Amino acid sequence: MKDFWLSCGHHLLDREEGGGLVATDEFLKVYLARPELAPPPEACVVERTLHATLLADPRRAVSTEDIAGIADADARENWQLMITFRDHLVRHKTLEAAYAEMMRHGAGSTPPLFLNQLAHVILRNALDGCEDPYVLRAAELFFRPQRLTVKDDLLIAADEETITGIGTTPVSPLVSMLGLPAESQIDVMVEENSASYWERSDLFDMAIDLTAGKRGLAALGEAMTRWITHVLGIEVEIEPLTAVRDVNLAWYVGLDADGTRIGDQLWKGEELDETTSSRIVGLYRLTFRDPSIVTEKVRGEPIFLILAMTGDKQIRMKPQNLLTGLPVRHLEAVG
Repeated sequence: MKDFWLSCGHHLLDREEGGGLVATDEFLKVYLARPELAPPPEACVVERTLHATLLADPRRAVSTEDIAGIADADARENWQLMITFRDHLVRHKTLEAAYAEMMRHGAGSTPPLFLNQLAHVILRNALDGCEDPYVLRAAELFFRPQRLTVKDDLLIAADEETITGIGTTPVSPLVSMLGLPAESQIDVMVEENSASYWERSDLFDMAIDLTAGKRGLAALGEAMTRWITHVLGIEVEIEPLTAVRDVNLAWYVGLDADGTRIGDQLWKGEELDETTSSRIVGLYRLTFRDPSIVTEKVRGEPIFLILAMTGDKQIRMKPQNLLTGLPVRHLEAVG
């Protein structure tokens, strides 16, 4: 079996009988190595002692008094956020259960970076055994913001952070299209190069075609199917549509903030202007294998999923909406 996304730390976690991820001491220690928590040379003795103690026992109880003794105000805030997050993880049987509860009841002050990291590793578990690199690349939308470029009727998504981290001297057609430097190694995934994804999956340097009717949107639908089944234990089918026509939005889920706003407009019966319509990246129809679990209000009606880009052509997907927004009577996370 091919491995991928090693950077998410999935190899540091255990798995319980149902397949959910179980936090280990090794996984918790990774957070202690983050620059926000690793004490700098000028750190006070209280901070250095706390860090060393947790490296030895990452589950050790930490009180508010322990943190209050840290001299630096920014360090105190970082430690409070970290300990609150750690305590939430270890209170739950699995990371899937911890994530789902956080999404349903509010993430509070949990840093978005931590939420994306959780989504990353949980999705890695959900996609374990997947042999389709298109599905894996499309799944990066769950935890990595994307920059979109429209060129010759194609809609190409590339990793926002990868693009931002490199300069601007476009030469080749693809480089020009995405505004990337000549030395960039970003390629659009096609059949001929898709196998290279396995060795570069942690580089996030492959772009994907999300044009309606193409393989990329279908692959994202498969990733969403696996995500819902894994975390909620619910079997669904998700079909990409090619146009917003004759859509009865009895129930819809926006896959991002802009998708939600567009869904609100359609639900109210408002006409979408050309600019707003052009921001729709993907429209999906979701059906449940077991219709009896759906709330009576919309039973028998398809559920629509809407993915859209921002005004400056970014996608910031919210995978948690798939866990909190479906009209299911009893949602229970794995583990």
